[in-house]
Amino acid sequence: MIDLIVLVAILLLFVTAISSALYWREIRKVQREYVEAKDIMGDVVISFNADIERERQKLSAVSSEIEVLHSDNKTIQKKAEAWDGQLSGLATKIEEVSGLEPKFSAQLEEMQKSITNLINTQRHTDQRITKIEQLSPQVSAVHETKIETAIPIRREKALATLTQTELEVLEVLAREGRKTAPEIKETIKLTREHTARLMKSLYQRGYLERSTEKIPYSYSVKDEMRKILRKTPEAQ
Repeated sequence: MIDLIVLVAILLLFVTAISSALYWREIRKVQREYVEAKDIMGDVVISFNADIERERQKLSAVSSEIEVLHSDNKTIQKKAEAWDGQLSGLATKIEEVSGLEPKFSAQLEEMQKSITNLINTQRHTDQRITKIEQLSPQVSAVHETKIETAIPIRREKALATLTQTELEVLEVLAREGRKTAPEIKETIKLTREHTARLMKSLYQRGYLERSTEKIPYSYSVKDEMRKILRKTPEAQ
């Protein structure tokens, strides 16, 4: 009887040991699954937090852009207000100019009348000069010697302001015909700049005619000056 009890006890102990081993193995399995699930959950949380951080950064960037646009909008508004002020001032000036238009029109009419009078005067003067030139051969035949003696070329009214070099240039052009500034430079032995200024001055003062068909420009003495220079050979 005792042996049976001991055998049953041993059997129960063996079954308990096997059950305990199986239970422990299940516990270990569950623990491993828990750790794996915990790791997976941690990765999910980290990924979720990263997504949230990215969205937060995007929202921050959008907020910054909105602030910049708001600032730009204020700047544009200020510029628009300034432009409105300028346009108002311009409109005022246009109104003022419109008010002055009748006065300018009257002045322009007066100027046109003055120009017309000047043109008529010039035409009348040209006609008188033409008549005098037609009579000059007859008069010069009688008085040429007296005029050359009484009025040397240096005291002629038309040449009173000329220097010796300028007179020399006029004489060369009257004698040799049309020349360019470089050709005159070789004749009178001046620098290029000095010669250019001298020829320009004589042209602007009305002593020379200038041809601009090609560069360098060429110059020639006006007919009136050529006649004066030819009448005074001794004075030169």
